Amino acid sequence: MELQEGALVLGIDVGTSSVKAVLVEPVSREVQHSHSRDTRAGLQGESGAQGKEQDVHQIIRALNDCLTALPRDRLRKVSRIGVSGQMHGVLFWRTNQGCQWINSENLRVFEPREVSRLVTWEDGRCTTDFLSSLPPPQSHLNVASGFGCATIFWYLKNRPDFLQQYDAAGTIQDYVVSMLCGLQKPLMSVQNAASWGYFHTRTKTWNMDILQEWGFPVPLLPTVLDAGSIAGKTSYDWCGIPQGAEVGVALGDFQCSVYSTLSESTDAVLNISTSAQLTYSMPEGFQPEDHPSPAEAVTYFPYFKDRYLAVAASLNGGNVFAAFVTMLAQWTAELGNI
Repeated sequence: MELQEGALVLGIDVGTSSVKAVLVEPVSREVQHSHSRDTRAGLQGESGAQGKEQDVHQIIRALNDCLTALPRDRLRKVSRIGVSGQMHGVLFWRTNQGCQWINSENLRVFEPREVSRLVTWEDGRCTTDFLSSLPPPQSHLNVASGFGCATIFWYLKNRPDFLQQYDAAGTIQDYVVSMLCGLQKPLMSVQNAASWGYFHTRTKTWNMDILQEWGFPVPLLPTVLDAGSIAGKTSYDWCGIPQGAEVGVALGDFQCSVYSTLSESTDAVLNISTSAQLTYSMPEGFQPEDHPSPAEAVTYFPYFKDRYLAVAASLNGGNVFAAFVTMLAQWTAELGNI
């Protein structure tokens, strides 16, 4: 659908430590306004020292604050919203009770209601022994601790009563989209579904036979759509954004970060932070092997338009990053003396 003249696009990223929002003019792709807000949502994990959980109320409060900091006259021109966020993690809620809409400072916002904590991608409760006890997925991607399906399996074994409280689940960005659109069942992009495990990217389906055989609560699994699909429309005015604005199905932050950087199909992206990632887009028509190898150095993640990203990652930690920065500074100083 074509956007009306003068309409703006709102981009949201619900990250691990902060929420970011940006208003973009869609034709020129010029950023008109942006704002970010730390969530300060970390909680002591209920599963012990290895648990990494976040307070969803804090995250949504930061999101609402982030939006209200943008110019209201600009927000009224938003006709489409794109949402990305931290992948792999999972939270649970009750359909029709996941949030409540309230008036705050003459603006309409939503607050979480019947919702669990967010178990993040950093969660370590699923030990190596526990993961080895799970059925092998029918997928080219392995399952690791912090992956949504692995976490649900952990609850199924250790706290089955917990799961009985909820009838919906998703990533934090899927939750945001569901609440904005008033969805009766969560929707999830293939990017986020692949990050949960037990998802076959070629057929774009969950491993239903495997999961059902092992007693997995499959009704919790979201319906999966292609990345770039429209999930619905805003069911209320939100922070000055008009009711009826289109909302895209939530995307993975990794894919979005690459998409914003690549300009040519032959480009590669090197990202260096706590981990280092070298990424490039695979040719059209490429399909990864169904069965992953534990020793495989390159992993393939769904991208856009049925293409894949090849990713070589090193979970090297901050010490290596600090050493790399020191080395670059030394090189710069030496080159400056030539």
